[in-house]
Amino acid sequence: MSTDFNFTIKSISLDEHYQPADSTRITTNFANLARGESRQANLRNALKMIDNRFNALAHWDNPNGDRYSVELEIVSVDMDVVEGGESFPSIEVLKTYIVDHKTNERIEGIVGNNFSSYVRDYDFSVLLLDHNKDQQQFTVPDNFGDLHGKLFKYFVDSPTYKQHFNKPPVICLSVSDNKTYFRTENQHPVLGYEYQPNESSLTEQYFQKMGLQVRYFMPPNSVAPFAFYFFGDLLNDYTNLELISTISTMETFQKIYRPEIYNANAVAGKCYKPNLKNSDHSVTQIVYDRVERSQLAVQQGKFAEEHFIKPYQSILENWSANYAL
Repeated sequence: MSTDFNFTIKSISLDEHYQPADSTRITTNFANLARGESRQANLRNALKMIDNRFNALAHWDNPNGDRYSVELEIVSVDMDVVEGGESFPSIEVLKTYIVDHKTNERIEGIVGNNFSSYVRDYDFSVLLLDHNKDQQQFTVPDNFGDLHGKLFKYFVDSPTYKQHFNKPPVICLSVSDNKTYFRTENQHPVLGYEYQPNESSLTEQYFQKMGLQVRYFMPPNSVAPFAFYFFGDLLNDYTNLELISTISTMETFQKIYRPEIYNANAVAGKCYKPNLKNSDHSVTQIVYDRVERSQLAVQQGKFAEEHFIKPYQSILENWSANYAL
């Protein structure tokens, strides 16, 4: 391979004092919480929701429902394309840690969870929109997601990743509101009932290029399934506590950002079609501006185009063409 990219990993605690760094994508779930007058109350309430949900799922040997708490770290990955050049903020994920107050252990959880990427913003909010601007019918550009997928796999295979993390990442996303999901008979004690979608989505195909498979599960006492993206074997490669750390964290975020689906008053049945216009839902006490978030995705996609895609286009194209999958 003609080019080697170097990665630098930085992490910061996501607690009630968290303030987003300048390089953090401001549409990122946790960064959105940490802005405005309600920032500290937002963070405190969200972290309490995560702990409560964790203890409800990890109920064995936990009679008072207070044995565990979850600590979160925001992991930022900067990438150097050329030596001595300016590093680019490539991705940002969350790392969970589980504090067991009975044994006084701090247990490593899962890395991934929330997934944030400027290049993904570019692909979906700039490239895809431009490609379909004058089209009668929606189509996807050739090689859509190839570069992003190869960069992600290159990072996960890198010595930098292996030095910092023991297991491959798991990313947990909302289900798509333009698909229908059918409940199967497969049930896991922590992940709950498995669901199958009626068709593949563009998001699924995009994450597949990152090397990730997807399965859909609705955990006990959740009201809708989640999409779990992973390498390997989701059900056997991770412990129950690791899986619970992801569920409790990401369900809390989705209750805040997608209350129509994840804080709905009716539970998903055997055949489930998510609906973002569902009025029969409850709202958390946490302040969040969804409209602003979608506008910012376009701005951030253009930032990636200006500071990463265009300046390094020939290097990236050459590297991508020679990258062995």
